Amino acid sequence: MYGKSQFYYACKRLIDIAGAFTGLTFSVLLVVPVAIAIKINSRGPIFFRQIRLKKNAKPFIFYKFRTMLINAGLTDVERDMINEMGGPHFKSRLDPRITEVGRFLRTFSIDELPQFWNVLKGDMSLVGPRPPLKHEYDKYSQHEKKRLSVKPGVTGLWQISGRSKRTFEEMIELDLLYIQKAGVIFDLYIILATIPAVVLRKGAW
Repeated sequence: MYGKSQFYYACKRLIDIAGAFTGLTFSVLLVVPVAIAIKINSRGPIFFRQIRLKKNAKPFIFYKFRTMLINAGLTDVERDMINEMGGPHFKSRLDPRITEVGRFLRTFSIDELPQFWNVLKGDMSLVGPRPPLKHEYDKYSQHEKKRLSVKPGVTGLWQISGRSKRTFEEMIELDLLYIQKAGVIFDLYIILATIPAVVLRKGAW
């Protein structure tokens, strides 16, 4: 990561462990009400598991609270028509697969709380680029693939800079800027800046 020191990596891991424990402790308080809401609103499991790619494009199991209908898909044409982010990543506030409860969970980023387990396991970090799906990564240019030269994160520059309001190209440049500037102080700044971004729901849908 641009010649980062071992001291930085050690500090980053300690911050990840402390943050993950804190996040999981908070998540325990929400599991029951969130689980009930998900179950009442739609048929299917409470948690959503998916294969994503982490550092060096290695696969891992990614966890979230389920926010979509099960077995609901979109054709390539439908995806292209409503993809508001552009590029290989699909993001749309009009996505018909998202449930009513799922939309609320996404708005306040509650659906992402189970990812603290990914952080504790070491697959993810608190701060870093979002982990892509393999079919998305396969469409990346060599320049874009550089975003997986570090661990993916629960939050990052993209999340505090408008999130879904940003285009795919802007997300890539923000990720690469983070990789270049990453440091303990910068990571702590992003973590703290994530709090108002979540509360104010900036670009979250």
